[in-house]
Amino acid sequence: MRVVLSVYGARGSVEPMAGLAALLRERGAEVRVCAPPDEEFATLLAEAGVSSVPVGAPVRPLVTTVRPGSAEGLAQRAADLMSAQFGAVAEAAEGCDVLVAAGPLPVTAGARSVAERLGVRYVHVTHTPVVLPSPHQPPPGRRGRPLPPDVKDNRELWELDARLADDMFGGPLGALRESVGLPQVSGIRDYAFTDRPLLAADPVLSPWPATGGRDGLRVVPTGAWLRPGDRPLPHEVADFLDAGSPPVYVGFGSTPLGTRAPGIARAAVAAARERGLRVIVARGWAGLGAPDDGSDCLAVDEVDHRALFPRVAAVVHHGGAGTTAAAARAGVPQVVVPQSGDQPYWADRVAGLGIGVAHAGPDPAAGSLSVALATALSPATRARATAVRGAVRGDGAAVAARLLDEAAGR
Repeated sequence: MRVVLSVYGARGSVEPMAGLAALLRERGAEVRVCAPPDEEFATLLAEAGVSSVPVGAPVRPLVTTVRPGSAEGLAQRAADLMSAQFGAVAEAAEGCDVLVAAGPLPVTAGARSVAERLGVRYVHVTHTPVVLPSPHQPPPGRRGRPLPPDVKDNRELWELDARLADDMFGGPLGALRESVGLPQVSGIRDYAFTDRPLLAADPVLSPWPATGGRDGLRVVPTGAWLRPGDRPLPHEVADFLDAGSPPVYVGFGSTPLGTRAPGIARAAVAAARERGLRVIVARGWAGLGAPDDGSDCLAVDEVDHRALFPRVAAVVHHGGAGTTAAAARAGVPQVVVPQSGDQPYWADRVAGLGIGVAHAGPDPAAGSLSVALATALSPATRARATAVRGAVRGDGAAVAARLLDEAAGR
């Protein structure tokens, strides 16, 4: 079986695809991953042992420079992403059995168009349920196109979201489809999603049946897609862990914090120290760092969460889908400080499950984080985190691989 995976986004989007690709390769499939050309993604995919095709512009410079919520330059970026699907991705997908796509709508709508032109099966995947139409939740909103605050009916809001998608992306997609002899499509969002999208999120952390969906949308939860095998911890991290009690991990992944980063790092370290705890600060794309040279604080680059989280006392993070799932699988309490996107959803899920705390507001102070840590470290929260750990699935990529076998007629 030949499979092409097309993804565009930050590490939280690329790493799950690397996990699926590695497992498919182990099962004997020929796999290529079309991903952003950032060096760290190329390294990640190489470590997974899969072939990669650079597509589009690097993500990190974009994420760290674009003002949050700004639509400046969005139309050109969307057009470029679509063109990349019709170019490099289409070339990579020639002769494949299945084309799997994840990422923003210009990517997935373009990828499905490519699959249509090539006559291959197409599968849409999302790693978060908030983008899927449901009468039980509103749309997340689109850059530069805020939803009307006076409309409260979710079905009406999703219908408006579909019209906004057509208005924003219909022209460029239509021109590209016409250039390769494809007819126009209406309802771009639903065309890209299909009526049977895969949800690569854990059913315990993100139970789609409890969320519901629009009529005709048959969401298939697979569980989270994880990279196979644990990578060893860097020596300095292992030595730090061995030198004292379990520390608090603080990391905001690929979420940009701008000039707020030093203040958030200081608040997190001060809160941990107030509780008598050491700290590991992950620099991430936000550029977090240790506020001083104290021996109780270590700043690190990218570290395998599966190897690290079972050895920490708590995880303070932004609420990314991958970090939330990794902490839950480790059975470690969480303090989630959501910034944007789907992060408030994951913060609510953590709090609702009783495995941690959702911090109110994106700019924590040392006092508010100290209070949150006290709750997260309580016996009740620890016991609940341990209980949920046993229910979180670890075979999401294997489930997805079997579904792709079916899609390919195997």
